[in-house]
Amino acid sequence: MSQPQPAEGPRGAPGRTAAVPAWREALDRVRAAAVTEPGRLRVIGAVLALVLVAFGAVTAWQVTARSTAADGVVGTSQPLSADAAAIYRSLADADTTAASGFLAGGQEPRAVRQRYEKDIALASRLLVKAAASREGSDAARRRIAALSEGLPRYTGLVEAARANNRQGLPLGGAYLRYAGDRMRDDLLPAARGLYEAETGRLGADYDDAKSWPWAALALGAVALGALGWAQRRNYLRTNRVFNHGLLAATAATAVVLLWLVAGHAVARSGLEDSYAHGARSLQALTEARIGSLQARGDENLTMVARGAVLAKNGDDQYESNYRSGMGRLVGGDTGPAREDSLLGRARALAHDAEGRDPVDAAVKDVREWQQRHGRARTLADDHGDYDEALRKVIGDKDSTGQSFDRVDTELERALAHEQDEFRQAADDGRGAFAGMAAGAAVLAVLGAAGAVLGIGRRLSEYR
Repeated sequence: MSQPQPAEGPRGAPGRTAAVPAWREALDRVRAAAVTEPGRLRVIGAVLALVLVAFGAVTAWQVTARSTAADGVVGTSQPLSADAAAIYRSLADADTTAASGFLAGGQEPRAVRQRYEKDIALASRLLVKAAASREGSDAARRRIAALSEGLPRYTGLVEAARANNRQGLPLGGAYLRYAGDRMRDDLLPAARGLYEAETGRLGADYDDAKSWPWAALALGAVALGALGWAQRRNYLRTNRVFNHGLLAATAATAVVLLWLVAGHAVARSGLEDSYAHGARSLQALTEARIGSLQARGDENLTMVARGAVLAKNGDDQYESNYRSGMGRLVGGDTGPAREDSLLGRARALAHDAEGRDPVDAAVKDVREWQQRHGRARTLADDHGDYDEALRKVIGDKDSTGQSFDRVDTELERALAHEQDEFRQAADDGRGAFAGMAAGAAVLAVLGAAGAVLGIGRRLSEYR
């Protein structure tokens, strides 16, 4: 009797069937489970948990980035911008003070000498501080290097001018004019470049802090939509209005989303207020103060040069610079400051009387300064009375120096007020981010847990 033959497997291999890869077998099981209601519920629960955790993570990440930028505005970029402005102002004031001391003759007043030394010491200290900071850009570092190299040369020229002036040698005036040229052509442009670089960084931090967290908002909307869909599906299949776990997850997600929108709106409002009524006002006042310093320096150099330095049109170079500087500072010779002038813009940006009053007083003092300057030029140019003209410029009574000092004092008062305004508004803005990142992460995790528990409750009905 014949024996049965084993059946041939694939490719002629007797008694064997094709092996199924493990991953395909697992995939087939998942597919088979997914077509059942418990399987679908498990997939829905996993997706909801994933979306909620992603929402919390992205929210925490984007809020942290904006909070860090807001902290940078208050703690890093604005102070660096203020330091750069102080360097700029100190150098301009040092140049002005050096010329005033030179005009006083061989016996330079002690107060003038101390003011010059204080300006140079402050600029040097702030340059060292700026060089040590790791926050500056490459452009800022190049400006710092140029200033660090050029400042000792300038002070050397000023000392040479003083030495010659004490001996009554006319060469002192040439040294001082050359020092002034180095200040205007090299140091002040580098200081302005540093100030603009740091101000640009401040603007970038403002933009980063105020930008809307669109990714987090979109994920929040998706999470709410997914939770709403899951609860509607649950209602249609069970006729149960509420699933406590899904309801808790929806509430947590809504809280995070509302917190994110409201908190960011408050932060933007505070930061925009600090920029409009703080940072921009500080910039305008800084420009005005430096403009007044440069005008005063040109006025002093007019007396030092005595018409020896001429412009291309034959006019006194320093007198022309003075008039141009005054035009930029207030515009015109009489009346209120023109709106497009430095002091006019500073007044327009001040949003309260405490900020406007010092600027108005500064404009009044500038007009008095212009009148006194005109009388001094008349004495020097029309009557040849240089000594009396000099007293009208650097004297103790009714001099342009007194008017300039009052302008500088009023602008310093306005700067102090606007600095306080900036700090208060910026602190309010960044305070809106406090606790938001951690709170969003915790609530999102709780929401994910609620969704899993809610789905788990439905799954328990199939066991």
